[in-house]
Amino acid sequence: MTDRRGLLIILSSPSGAGKSTLARRLRDWDPSIEFSVSATTRAPRDGEVDGRDYFFVEEAAFKRQVGHGEMLEHAHVFGNFYGSPRGPVEVAINAGKDVLFDIDWQGAQQLQNSPLNLHTLSIFLLPPSIRELKRRLESRAKDTSETIQRRMEKSWDEISHWGGYDYVLVNEDLSETEERLKAIITAARLRRSQQPGLNAHVRALQTEFEEGLS
Repeated sequence: MTDRRGLLIILSSPSGAGKSTLARRLRDWDPSIEFSVSATTRAPRDGEVDGRDYFFVEEAAFKRQVGHGEMLEHAHVFGNFYGSPRGPVEVAINAGKDVLFDIDWQGAQQLQNSPLNLHTLSIFLLPPSIRELKRRLESRAKDTSETIQRRMEKSWDEISHWGGYDYVLVNEDLSETEERLKAIITAARLRRSQQPGLNAHVRALQTEFEEGLS
């Protein structure tokens, strides 16, 4: 029996394509999957807890961590920096736990080019149609019409990067897409790169084989 190394599961999509719902369903399916906790330079909001919601750091410290290669990916958004600290992710995957990243294509590219790229699994969710994407955004009743319009305008920029992902799923039926996601993750967990004990097992087989023939 070999140990397993965890995956960096990257889930991206335009807003409204079902990413957040599917991420929650993956956690219900396997509670050992951890959501990546981002670092940010913005101030905590009411009720937010450091280390649970975000790692809250000062801008100078954030930039220093980026310079030292301690951020797997980072971005500057609306005057604040956000990023994924490398340390907690390495601890998790070395303990055999998968880490789920709900990020855009730019963050996905950075993760795929990071020192942990061998353990990334990137999945992009496409809507069945642009019309359906807009309908889903409107049905959530969470955003103003102006916000929905901005999200729709941004959606094609997100969709245009679908070719940079390992897997692409058209989320027409949520339950069917969920099952496909589970199948992809189950298979990816069996990659050679995710089974660090394989080399030792094969060496043991070789020793046993050679001793048996001598």
